[in-house]
Amino acid sequence: MLGRIGRGVSRSLAGYSVSSPQNGRGAVLVTGRAYHEKVVEHYNNPRNVGSFDKNDPEVGTGLVGAPACGDVMKLQIKVDESTGKIVDSCFKTFGCGSAIASSSVATEWIKGRGMEEVVTIKNSDIAKHLSLPPVKLHCSMLAEDAIKAAVRDYQAKKAKRAESSGFSEEGVLAAARRD
Repeated sequence: MLGRIGRGVSRSLAGYSVSSPQNGRGAVLVTGRAYHEKVVEHYNNPRNVGSFDKNDPEVGTGLVGAPACGDVMKLQIKVDESTGKIVDSCFKTFGCGSAIASSSVATEWIKGRGMEEVVTIKNSDIAKHLSLPPVKLHCSMLAEDAIKAAVRDYQAKKAKRAESSGFSEEGVLAAARRD
């Protein structure tokens, strides 16, 4: 199952775990690592969660994962073929708050931009925006990889459509040379 997970008691404390001590004083022990407020905002209110029909010719799908931590990210783009711009994007992510936030930011940043532009988005830009600690940089790397994979998938679909309709790039160039 892809989606947001891990939303228990610690959710409101931005990545802290909460437990009641056995000392009877009524204090609450708070331990753990804090997420930056931007990560918490995108985790609690993720943008563009969902999916498109992967068979839609206007949709490119990038599915990437990090075996070391178990995070899996699916990012999809919908492209206006006449302009080459991404008109919509969505994601589903199975992973930690940083992975969900990285996916959410990525989908916001790619909307309205051309494919040649979005492939220049670097994981370091996402990590800096979210103030990710070094131990969470793999999350922003997944987002960068997912963007590139979605663009490649869309381009492969477009090339296959052109080839099947008889308008391969080589065929068009050959026809132009004959004329």
